[in-house]
Order: sequence, then structure tokens, then C-alpha cells
Amino acid sequence: MPEEVVTRAWAELEPPLETCGFELVEIEYLQQDGRPTLRVYLDREGGVTLDQCAEATRLIGPLLDAADFVSSAYVLEVSSPGIERPVRKSADFERFSGETIRISTHASIAGRKRFKGVIGEMNDGMVQLALEDDSVSIHLDNIRTAKLVR
Repeated sequence: MPEEVVTRAWAELEPPLETCGFELVEIEYLQQDGRPTLRVYLDREGGVTLDQCAEATRLIGPLLDAADFVSSAYVLEVSSPGIERPVRKSADFERFSGETIRISTHASIAGRKRFKGVIGEMNDGMVQLALEDDSVSIHLDNIRTAKLVR
């Protein structure tokens, strides 16, 4: 269910947010303090201010209400991605090539599910990651979470 909510929220929110100059970075649907929470991370050129998060909240709330795909009451949180920015899209991996990142995967690769390394090239949905003493290729579909390390 959480993946379905995230997928649907992404589809509903990305186009109108882009029209307003926001980049949709990540969406999380989780339980926080016993309440369902939909957390939306946004960015834009020069960063996102508190006032811009409030502006985005006023845009997002009615869109989600009209789509009505979340079955229970939830808390909506809108924020900037922060220093350890989530990385999700192929274009993000290309944009942050050369940066250090932590990645956790759904399925094991060579017996591991957690990696820290430097982002290399993107080829056919595969991100190359230079580890301390090795390298690994990880398919975007296998990435559970990816965050920059700063």
C-alpha cells in the first residue's frame, strides 16, 4: 500500500509542481507518531525557502484531496531535501556524478544491500558506484534508498 500511494502521489504532483518551478525530489508515505504521514521533498534553483514550502503545500493539498486516493486521514509535510538529499531519478544520478552517496538495495548484490561510494556513469538504467576497493553496478529499480553524503 505505501508504494501505491507514493507512485500515485508522484504521478499527481510532479507535473503541476514542475509548472510552478519546483523539482519533486522524493515522496515518502509512512507512520510517524502513530499517524499516516505523506512527506514531500521539493527543490528549486537556489534552494527552497519556508515560504515556498508553504506555497507548495497550498498547491499540493487540494490536488491530493481532489485525487482522493489515500484511504485514511494523513498528515502532509512539505520540505526541502536537506543536505543529505535523496537521489531517485536517472537525471539526479547524472547531475550528482562524482559525489559520494549511500545506497541501500531491495535485492543483494554480491551479498550486500548497503553501499557507500562515488557516483559514476549512468548506462541503461544502471548506476556505476566506485567503492573504496571495488566498484558495483546497481539498477535503478533495485535502489530502495539513495542519499548524498555531505
